[in-house]
Amino acid sequence: MRALRSVLPPLVVVVALLVMWHAVVVLWKVPRYLLPSPLVVFEAAWQDRARMLAATMQTTIASVGGFALATAIGVLVGSLLGASRALQRGFYPLALLLQMVPLVAIAPLLVLWFGYGLRSTIASACIVAVFPVLASTLDGLRGTDPGLQEIFRIHRAGRLTRWWKLELPSSLPSIVTGCRVAAGLSVIGAVVGEFVSGYAGDQAPLGIVIVSGMRETRTDLVFAAVALSACAGFLLFAIVSALGWLLLRRWHASAVTED
Repeated sequence: MRALRSVLPPLVVVVALLVMWHAVVVLWKVPRYLLPSPLVVFEAAWQDRARMLAATMQTTIASVGGFALATAIGVLVGSLLGASRALQRGFYPLALLLQMVPLVAIAPLLVLWFGYGLRSTIASACIVAVFPVLASTLDGLRGTDPGLQEIFRIHRAGRLTRWWKLELPSSLPSIVTGCRVAAGLSVIGAVVGEFVSGYAGDQAPLGIVIVSGMRETRTDLVFAAVALSACAGFLLFAIVSALGWLLLRRWHASAVTED
């Protein structure tokens, strides 16, 4: 019942929005090339289901790869910046600048460096998703209890020991929050990267399906691809949230045991 109460409200909202969408298209007789109805979008996705399934798999793989890489880099670089004020002052503005650069502007460079295909798309997803993880890691390390840090210093714990046994566990809630944000951004980065570095054919990713659908005035196919990319983002977000919940549950349990 608890799970049903959490799932039912968003489902009701989604169904209501779909009904309103369909009603607007039917009542105002909106042309299909401008705004197809949800039924038309579903029909287009079903008719091309093999192609759309393969495209969704390609985009999901790139998103997961970019997210995993962004998580590893974000936690590592955030920990290094948190260990040194000098490094933080020197490199944090550069990381912030990387976040400000439009991905579309640097996507051609990624193709030049990594070539067309999956590697460029993973790099694109990683660039978009890395900053939230880095920033949340750094904020979590800053919030470590000074009293506990002093206790570790009194016992002459090394820098690596303090990071592994105190600072990293203390920053875990903040890191999980950053990973949730990065999970959704990685799908956005993957699709945008596919606009430039994707490839056509039966195994084309969702970004290429969107571009080809726009060229062919297949708005229904564009909507279907966008909906599937959103589903991939929701799935990745749900997986990260579930893993984060398990980690935080263990973290809270260990904190209560120590108290």
